[in-house]
Amino acid sequence: MSQKRTYKQYSKEYKDEAVALVREQGYSVPEAAKSLGIASNMLYRWKDQIEAQLEGKELTVDERNELKQLRKEVKDLRMEKEILKKASAFFAKEMK
Repeated sequence: MSQKRTYKQYSKEYKDEAVALVREQGYSVPEAAKSLGIASNMLYRWKDQIEAQLEGKELTVDERNELKQLRKEVKDLRMEKEILKKASAFFAKEMK
């Protein structure tokens, strides 16, 4: 019987502090990863993500949520616009 693999979840604060070891305190990524007991490739990924966010290349969680909400709102408004177009065409025919 195979068991489903569970992955450890790390908080944003933990990731930020781990990356701060590398960026601000001068540790190398492998040194910091070893001292934290995590894989170095994971720390490299966190570091790249944080640097991309700082450079404005990647959206933050709040920006991503806002974008999702705005896309839904645009979709709803387009649907309402189509309904109103059809209704106005229908009533224009009846007025003649």
